[in-house]
Amino acid sequence: MQSKEDRIQGNRAPETIVVRCPNWVGDLIMATPVFECLRNNFPHSRLIALTRQYNMRIIEDLPWLDSVIACDDKTWGGIWRTAGAVRDLKPDWAVLLPNSFRSWLVLRLAGVSKIYGYRRGERKFFVKGPEPGQNADGYIPCPMIDYYLEICNWLGLNVPESPKPYLNISPHLQGEGDMLLQRYGIQPEDLVIGLNPGAKFGSSKCWPPEYFAKLADLLEKELNCKLLLLVGPGEDRIARDIISGSEASIINTAPDKIDLGLLKPVTNRCQLLITNDTGPRHYATAMDIPVVVLMGPTDPRYTQSNLEKTVVLRHDLPCAPCHKKICPTDHQCMREIRPEDVLQATLKLLGLGKK
Repeated sequence: MQSKEDRIQGNRAPETIVVRCPNWVGDLIMATPVFECLRNNFPHSRLIALTRQYNMRIIEDLPWLDSVIACDDKTWGGIWRTAGAVRDLKPDWAVLLPNSFRSWLVLRLAGVSKIYGYRRGERKFFVKGPEPGQNADGYIPCPMIDYYLEICNWLGLNVPESPKPYLNISPHLQGEGDMLLQRYGIQPEDLVIGLNPGAKFGSSKCWPPEYFAKLADLLEKELNCKLLLLVGPGEDRIARDIISGSEASIINTAPDKIDLGLLKPVTNRCQLLITNDTGPRHYATAMDIPVVVLMGPTDPRYTQSNLEKTVVLRHDLPCAPCHKKICPTDHQCMREIRPEDVLQATLKLLGLGKK
């Protein structure tokens, strides 16, 4: 069997590498060490990220990338257009991070001869790369940072020993964020706590709005802080329910429709973030911001890394983790996390808790 050292030594350095990025925001951020690894191993190669349109502003200012292009593979028309855009780049390699057959198909139609990714599912005969660990129950969950970097390790590349997600904020984007924060009345001396109550995945990940409302009251009373409510598209009702159910002064960002790029400087202004187990959680980790994670239906093993400034509140129930988008019962996994528990976790991370 060919060793991993032989795999890389038998190839000349690629002139152009395309990385097909994960679709979920959190997974994309956890994949950023792959860009760092590829750049460190191939300093003179052109490195291009292929990602969903809505994700482009998250990574467009990363120092390791030469460019970011949009991926649309939800329809046959989008698949052909994306394949054509990739073909025009004439990539020598493609590193495939999603596990789907469709993500491989775009790169194959683009004529990429060397496609590296996990050999699993329908595409296992067409992709070169590692096979994920399995047992009698199926694929074994592991931290996604390690999962993605294993492709680089299989290629024989020098992989970071202590990988950490990373996000950059360009001066232009920082200026956008500063103007917005100034309009919210946030001053340099203010203690700002971000509240992220939504989840694109589905309602099963969402802590009840009335709990967020009660938590806001507790936080304002205990800390005299500014509360920044971070909501995404389609989450206006969640914001209204929280604000109407609370006596605290909450800054509602919903009318400004903050995109995933502008969310970076806004999140970076927070001294702490309280969030469901969703994308903004990983913004905080990448920016070294303390974060309280409210976790219910998801498996903690996928995010079991870089937890030095993270408190994960989760109850180990027979039905969890279920990974269902909508809870079919009483949402016990999230309802058992009480606002008072979140307050104590917040105080602990801020160095104000009980010794």
